[in-house]
Amino acid sequence: MKKVSVILFALIFGLATAGFSQTSSNFFEGKWTVLVKGTPEGDAAIPMRFETKDGKLKGYFIAKGEQNETEMTSAEAKGDELTLAFTISGYDISLVITKKDEDHGIGKLMDMFDVEASRVK
Repeated sequence: MKKVSVILFALIFGLATAGFSQTSSNFFEGKWTVLVKGTPEGDAAIPMRFETKDGKLKGYFIAKGEQNETEMTSAEAKGDELTLAFTISGYDISLVITKKDEDHGIGKLMDMFDVEASRVK
């Protein structure tokens, strides 16, 4: 009986912990300025925003000259890494950002251009 109680407790604790981890906020949630360096048209700053909706991370960006946000094709966070896909200026883009510290990230756009991300406060 004691063994069954311990197993039952472990199962309930595991389920409760899993439930809380799904609702916890993601490091990348919020507003960011993403600076892409060295593009053929020079450095480009792209305002981005991330939020969790229905348990899934969603990403949005504002293209140069636009006023409204556009939803990204995909946004996925695994640990300290954020992988994004979106279309901007007619190009399908992939972008990976890795957490540097609490308010900054670094990464690569299309594995070619260096990226610096800064949280907007």
